Amino acid sequence: MDAHSFSSRVEVLSVTDSGRRRRWTVEEKIRIVEESFSRPRAVSATARRHEISRALLTRWRAEYRAGLLECCRGPAFSPVAVMANPASTTAVAAPAASAVETKIEIVLGNGRRVVAPVSIDPAALARLLPVLDRA
Repeated sequence: MDAHSFSSRVEVLSVTDSGRRRRWTVEEKIRIVEESFSRPRAVSATARRHEISRALLTRWRAEYRAGLLECCRGPAFSPVAVMANPASTTAVAAPAASAVETKIEIVLGNGRRVVAPVSIDPAALARLLPVLDRA
């Protein structure tokens, strides 16, 4: 037999815009990831709704937590609650103002709370908060 009679034909298919692979912008990824964080156990439902795999969404969530998807996000507002100082509302005499230090409570995006004195160095706090938010 001839050696050429058993060779198969090979057809090369090119990827077109109508193919299965899609491109997601950073803003779309962030929107989808934040939707998956909106309620517990929402990863599978969110992935199905956007027709992506759970593994891809899990990878995007890890990148989001690591701060890798934050490059294109603009400034955002954070909810703040101002509470009256409980020591000033009681009838009991409060200690001297220098002995009581006012504290601020910061709730991070991942749900962790940071309580720090008002006198903390803002530069140190600015370095600390991103580290705690990623952890």
